[in-house]
Amino acid sequence: MFTKTSKLNLLKYGAAALLFSAFTTQAAPIPIDLSTWQSDGTTTWQLQPGNDTVRQTQNTDPTIFFKDGENAQGTQISGRISSNYGGDDDFIGFVLGYQDNELTSASAEYILIDWKQGDQSFPGLGQAFDGLAASVVTGAAADSEFWTHTGAVSEVTRATTLGSTGWVTGTEYLFDIVFTSNLIQVYVDNVLELNFTAADAGLASFGDGSVGFYNYSQQNVLYAGLTEQQVVPTVSTPAALGLFVMGIAGLAFRRKTA
Repeated sequence: MFTKTSKLNLLKYGAAALLFSAFTTQAAPIPIDLSTWQSDGTTTWQLQPGNDTVRQTQNTDPTIFFKDGENAQGTQISGRISSNYGGDDDFIGFVLGYQDNELTSASAEYILIDWKQGDQSFPGLGQAFDGLAASVVTGAAADSEFWTHTGAVSEVTRATTLGSTGWVTGTEYLFDIVFTSNLIQVYVDNVLELNFTAADAGLASFGDGSVGFYNYSQQNVLYAGLTEQQVVPTVSTPAALGLFVMGIAGLAFRRKTA
C-alpha cells in the first residue's frame, strides 16, 4: 500500500522521468569530411585544408555542393557561413533532402534554404527580395524561379527576424540545421529563425537525401567548420503528458480506495 509520502514521491519522480523522455537526445558532433562531396551546376567549389570547409569562388547560376547517396535525415548540421565579397548582394544557403542531378531533374523534390542580401530586380529574372526563406523545389527550376521563388520553387515561410533582413558582407554567421522526416529547424547565431513541418510545405514527409550548400550569383562564399550529430527523438510530448495524466489518475484512484 502506498503512503501519502510515497505517492507524492512517485508523482514527482515519475513526472520528471516522463518530461525528460519527451526531449530529443543528441550524440556528440563530429567533423564532416567534405572531400567526398561533389558539385551540381558548376565546379567552382574549392575544398580548403582540413576538409571541413569549402569556398564557392565565382558569380554563377544556381550551384549545389553535396554528398551523393547520403540521407541526412535525423541529423543536426552545424557550421559557419560568410561572404567577403562586397560587389554583389545575392543568394547563399543550403539544400536538404537533395539527390544527384536534382538541380535539373523534372522529378526533383528537395528543400531550399536561401538568404539574399538585398532586394533586386534583374532583367529577364524578375524581382528578388532580401532575407532568409525556406522553399520546396519540385521539378527542374529555371534560374528565374530560383530568383523569384515562383513556379518550381514554392516559398514555404520566411525567417522570424531575418525574413526581410539580408546578410552582411564580411560577417560570419553560425548555422544549426535540424533535419528530420517531418520537421526542419534553422538557427542563425543560436536564434530559431525557421521552424516548419512537412505538412507546412505541402508534403507528406520530407524526402531522403543529402544536406548541401547552395549558392546563386554570389562569389567568394565560405562554408566552414562543418559538423554533424545524430538527433534521436524519444517519447513525444503529447504521449508523455498522456502517460503522466494517466499515472496521476491511477494514483488518485488507488489513494481513494486504499
